Amino acid sequence: MSRPPEWLAERLGALEGDIIVLGVGGKVGPTLARMAKRAVPDKRVIGVARFSDTDVRRRLEDWGIETVACDLLDREAVEQVPKAANVIYMAGKKFGTDEDPSFAWAMNTHVPALVAESFRDSRIVAFSTLCVYPFAPVAEGGWSEEVQPGPTGDYATSCVGRERIFTHFSRKYETPGRLARLNYAIDMRYGVLHDIATWVRNGTPIPVGTGYASVIWQGDAIAQILGALAHATVPSSPINIGGPEHMSVIMAAREFGRRFGKEPVFEGEVEDRGWYNNTLTAQKLFGYPSVPLAVMIDWVADWIERDMPSHDKPTHYEERGGQF
Repeated sequence: MSRPPEWLAERLGALEGDIIVLGVGGKVGPTLARMAKRAVPDKRVIGVARFSDTDVRRRLEDWGIETVACDLLDREAVEQVPKAANVIYMAGKKFGTDEDPSFAWAMNTHVPALVAESFRDSRIVAFSTLCVYPFAPVAEGGWSEEVQPGPTGDYATSCVGRERIFTHFSRKYETPGRLARLNYAIDMRYGVLHDIATWVRNGTPIPVGTGYASVIWQGDAIAQILGALAHATVPSSPINIGGPEHMSVIMAAREFGRRFGKEPVFEGEVEDRGWYNNTLTAQKLFGYPSVPLAVMIDWVADWIERDMPSHDKPTHYEERGGQF
């Protein structure tokens, strides 16, 4: 997942300055930081997180990535973080939002304000989500970046807040940036395909209200997000990151069923609207993902069949009421 494509090494190599990854300690952060270091080994890559998991910090340092422990909610601590010309912002709160919305709002809007001011002289690519969009008719291929947000629930609304904060300070300080509206990245230990495959294998009914999902190999997703540093704009602007097609949940379940020798169980009816967007802008800049859907299905099926490790964190891609 951390092998950089040739085009990424070229684009990052052409940028001045080093790279810092804020919020590097999550599921995706270590892989992204490692890809950055492999793409441009002569640049400093700095990973910033609280590092409650010391093993993550050790692995990052073993890969040649400098680490800095910091609570990004602490203004003074953020100001002491080393500055770099290129920032990937990954910090945020999703799961558990409804248990404590105030913390989610602090992480998703207050922290971006602290970062945007402290790194005003950098270029910033910030993680966002497809959930900022209103539901789209699946028959129309999903929304492009020009569609205005229409969030549902505290999580999605606070993510719009994150985007607005970064855009405000981008305008104020002329900070170049992009807002990476990520669809569903696939890691064999986690993701929409892992969810569906697990349900099929266990005989769990699969909800099909959300009948489609845009999935992309995590290595392709993080390559595009890193590559967005080379395509920053003032003010910061959104870019959809995901697969080129909308994958049918029913089709994927039947493919897993064929591999496992089990008949999938479905519940509900496919709705004609959902969180769908298109990735034409990213395709123009970065081309098609290197790992196609059929290969991802094969890899995930093999992983599940061999009882390999899981993050044990469902994506809740099927959620339609914005409750996370």
